[in-house]
Amino acid sequence: MTDRHTYGTSTDTADDLVRRVRDHLGLVFTERDSDYRGVYHLASIPNGRTKIQPNPTPGDDGEGDLYAPQRPAAQVLLLTTTRAPDPASRARLGSIEGLIHLHHEAM
Repeated sequence: MTDRHTYGTSTDTADDLVRRVRDHLGLVFTERDSDYRGVYHLASIPNGRTKIQPNPTPGDDGEGDLYAPQRPAAQVLLLTTTRAPDPASRARLGSIEGLIHLHHEAM
């Protein structure tokens, strides 16, 4: 089973959110660059990974596309993927001011 959660914020930059999540969860993020996502930050967690990225992503036509088009107000996204539900991490993420839970998917 894979458990995925998407959070968003319209108040923080990606770098600000990286610092806040690092302080709340103790995660170590590395910056990555992708043609698909643009610049994003990745942290491994014991049973999965956490990514922080801008919602606007580079588009093929030179125009930016939204990674989460249904949430245009969320300028920065936090995406978690774990092998099993992790209620403790969800509770700690839920305590970060301005970070809103947008979507959950279990597969």
